[in-house]
Amino acid sequence: MPKTHTRYVCQECGRVSATYMGKCPQCGSFNSMIEEIVHDEPVTKGPASVRGLTGRSQPKPISEIGGDAEDRIPLPMGEFARVLGGGIVPGSIVLVGGDPGIGKSTLMLQMAMEMSNKKRVLYVSGEESERQIKMRASRLGNSKKEFPANLLLVTETNLEIILNHVNEVKPDLLIVDSIQTVYLSELDSSAGSVSQVRECSSQLRELAKSSGISIFIIGHVTKEGAIAGPRVLEHIVDTVLYLEGDRFQAYRLLRSVKNRFGATSEVGVFEMQEHGLAEVANPSEAFLAERMINAPGSSIAVTMEGTRPILVEIQGLTSPTQFGNARRTPNGVDFNRLLLIAAVLTRRVGLKLGEQDVFVNVVGGIQIDEPAADLAIAAAIASSWKDVAVRAEAVLIGEIGLAGELRMPGQMQTRLREASKLGFKTAIVPKAIRKGEGWPKDIEIIEARSIQQALDAALVTQMELPKGRKVA
Repeated sequence: MPKTHTRYVCQECGRVSATYMGKCPQCGSFNSMIEEIVHDEPVTKGPASVRGLTGRSQPKPISEIGGDAEDRIPLPMGEFARVLGGGIVPGSIVLVGGDPGIGKSTLMLQMAMEMSNKKRVLYVSGEESERQIKMRASRLGNSKKEFPANLLLVTETNLEIILNHVNEVKPDLLIVDSIQTVYLSELDSSAGSVSQVRECSSQLRELAKSSGISIFIIGHVTKEGAIAGPRVLEHIVDTVLYLEGDRFQAYRLLRSVKNRFGATSEVGVFEMQEHGLAEVANPSEAFLAERMINAPGSSIAVTMEGTRPILVEIQGLTSPTQFGNARRTPNGVDFNRLLLIAAVLTRRVGLKLGEQDVFVNVVGGIQIDEPAADLAIAAAIASSWKDVAVRAEAVLIGEIGLAGELRMPGQMQTRLREASKLGFKTAIVPKAIRKGEGWPKDIEIIEARSIQQALDAALVTQMELPKGRKVA
């Protein structure tokens, strides 16, 4: 007879404890220990107990293994294909996460409708009925248009039944929405628990590797923004994608944080419209469309999102504080990075920001993490403090050090080409730049060693100001 015992598993980090604890000692989360009943099955050592992807694995010399790249399945959605690395790899498993209501199910259904014209697609939903999915599909496409017969819908949460459907339908693409609703009947824990998510994901991975079916699974996120469930879930899959953006803004960013078949940190830009998510082929132009020319506190940064350069407008505002301590409020940039830049401007440039509230905003809802935008942030703050505009035709690229020096970021050549393509005539960059073949000829490069030299070149002079304006 198998023995039964009780254990408590943290739903945040997966720590197992024999007794209940109100606070997990590993991750520090409260009330995350959930009781699970475990049945100890007798260990058998027969051949039937061996578990693997195919059951017929055989070691081979590496010289006998084909080195050709996987033939990717073309994806009509260009921005989605960019993030995946050029298309869908057969036998891959992709995890898509994002905040509630951000558009994960909409994106997956759009992709399923596009792929069903040439491939057989099975869409498994554990949260919506077939009728609800059909209503969304009618809204995304033309309601009078006939839907392709290769798009199959089913509402199911039992993984054993889902695998039976896969054996009967034999799809080329499987979409599971979502992994937190799927469960195995042989486990006593509820759907969405650590053990259920880990075991269901492992079996879906084995299905993908053994049959060649490409699988997309949607995952819920926690209040901190991370994929819910055990951390091992992100190690099981081949690719991890996050759909980011503000629900109250139109733009959505599909970001790759892990990709075994392409570049990481790649970004695809979409715009939420009435008929679903529309691709934004030129995000730089979209982010700069409503820019006010010659407005104090506005500068242009060139940031790299994966292999794509994106030009964004950075706005800065300084205002005399009404409280005892001056506030620093960033939106789209790191808070600690803003404190560093404000300190350098105060100490090395002489701006009196100690009694000024400083606000920084990245237009379009994009999040900038790389230090190459430091110079643009500093120029926006200095421009607002002096009430002088930054040169409208200039882009600013560079990392700021604590001594006030400028350091050159990577992929400068790609950044300058993108700026030149959008019509910018001047680029203010660190002195360490090395010019060579491939540099754009139609953009003036101004080199600066320190932040003071860069601001002198970026801010317009008294003669360049419109009539009635004075330099503060």
